[in-house]
Amino acid sequence: MTTWLNMSLQDGASPIMEQLVFFHDHVLMIMLMITTTVSYMMITLIRNKQTSRFMLEGQMIETTWTIAPAIILVFIAMPSLRLLYLMDEVHNPALTLKAVGHQWYWSYEYSDFTKLEFDSYMIPQEEQQESTFRLLDTDNRIVLPMNSPIRLIVTAADVLHSWTIPSLGVKTDATPGRLNQTSFSINRPGILYGQCSEICGANHSFMPITIESVPAKHFINWAS
Repeated sequence: MTTWLNMSLQDGASPIMEQLVFFHDHVLMIMLMITTTVSYMMITLIRNKQTSRFMLEGQMIETTWTIAPAIILVFIAMPSLRLLYLMDEVHNPALTLKAVGHQWYWSYEYSDFTKLEFDSYMIPQEEQQESTFRLLDTDNRIVLPMNSPIRLIVTAADVLHSWTIPSLGVKTDATPGRLNQTSFSINRPGILYGQCSEICGANHSFMPITIESVPAKHFINWAS
């Protein structure tokens, strides 16, 4: 989860999020090179008086500053498109979880199990313990097996919501009357936190999401 004064992205808990972090760093390096080059050229133009009454046109430099940005965009677009397709692909899921957004809590259904469903409310501040996080912990956590492909189906019962876990790289809109689908795989055990990322009303910031990632054997014991 995000810590105090943390300016970077959260540590990835899924392969997709790790790739998103790599892509973020990749684009930042390209931006750094562009910024450095443009700054150097501007400073050079300001400090030096480069004039020539014989130079009426510069076809070579015009060709260069037309082709160079196109090449840079290719280096950004190719990994971006690859990531988009990876995020949209739903592999053979080992488990299907359905999340339904309400004002202002989440309901969950494990479609592969019989009558395994529950509501997840934020723990009130007066009931919190020292080991819980304010505005992030819930009374019923989502328990999911690690290293397993999971399909998530998201919808809403009243208004727009958004099911978001930053460390998984997952953000899916919950729309009334519509099912949105995404997939992810958790590659380490632990507790992952998220919140609704859509402005859904007065208590928008009070419907957190808490996932508990456990080994597959522990998940089977919990579900049975």
